[in-house]
Amino acid sequence: MNAPIDISNVTIQTERLLLRPWRQSDLADFFAYASVDGVGQMAGWTPHKSLEESQTILTRFIEGKRTFALEYEGRAVGSLGIETYNEEKLPELAPLRCRQLGFVLAKPLWGQGLMPEAVCAVLDYLFRDVGLDAVTCCHYDWNRQSARVQEKCGFRLYRVGTQESPIDGSLLHICINLLRREDYPLA
Repeated sequence: MNAPIDISNVTIQTERLLLRPWRQSDLADFFAYASVDGVGQMAGWTPHKSLEESQTILTRFIEGKRTFALEYEGRAVGSLGIETYNEEKLPELAPLRCRQLGFVLAKPLWGQGLMPEAVCAVLDYLFRDVGLDAVTCCHYDWNRQSARVQEKCGFRLYRVGTQESPIDGSLLHICINLLRREDYPLA
């Protein structure tokens, strides 16, 4: 089952990042990375075309209380959401307290290990403080960067499925990965 989540009073400090709730003052930073071609497509959304579009999503992040802003060197450079997983497609997880992660990072920062750092910090929080039993995380089969982040954080392939692309309606292969608390090396 999807466990309740509220990160409105949660901050997590890693070696290089501050994970915190989004603020209205992050709008310009959010638009700066979300409007870059190639960033959103990795997660199934098109680049933001206006500040108004970013504002709508930023408001959703703030009100939803389940998406961290990734702050690096004083700027919001990405997001990490603790989303609901699809209970209808994964009914066998019903006895477990679960959630699904989704993440995105500004393109100039790719390949520097920031996203695995952020994901592992959130996994620590979810397993230790929230008491989740398992976390899912998905990626398109062609998205090697996201696959690699998930592998580094201990996720293992659970199931392969198909999904209609939210961008153009084409049929995409999606890898559903799973990490159970007992398989995560808590420090």
